[in-house]
Amino acid sequence: MVERVDEQDQVMAVVGRGQAVRRGWLHRIAVTVCRDREGRILVHRRSEHVDRFPGHYEVGLGGAVAPGESYEEAASRELAEELGVRAPVRFIVKFLNRSGLSPHWLAVHEAVLSDTPCPDPDEVMWHGWLSESELLRSMRKNLFTPDTHDVLRHYSSAVERRIV
Repeated sequence: MVERVDEQDQVMAVVGRGQAVRRGWLHRIAVTVCRDREGRILVHRRSEHVDRFPGHYEVGLGGAVAPGESYEEAASRELAEELGVRAPVRFIVKFLNRSGLSPHWLAVHEAVLSDTPCPDPDEVMWHGWLSESELLRSMRKNLFTPDTHDVLRHYSSAVERRIV
């Protein structure tokens, strides 16, 4: 279940996520861009078994915000579920994202990880730390999720870094 929201991110109703995607209803998604102490970005490849964008690469770990949950709570929960780590997440930026399967409000967070990720193999089939230049090269040769470019653009602007 997710909260269906309007153009101002105000809750209208609680609906099934599948229904929100099929009908193109706005809902909430929270992702986290993970960095290590050297500033490298964690990139992962989605499992071939996931419903949305199997085998695609991406930089944001996350998913749907549950009813009554804040963006930050969702980002922390998803980080623990997908990467097996607990780390403080810092809100960076929120934007209305129209790429991907359906439109949604997308809140981007950042976490600096000191623990070694232990990804859920049902969610993540590969992960690695890439410098920004390595990430750009990877984005030119590998298939990334549709919203990765938007996530990085908004993230870069908000933290005043030029990644893409």
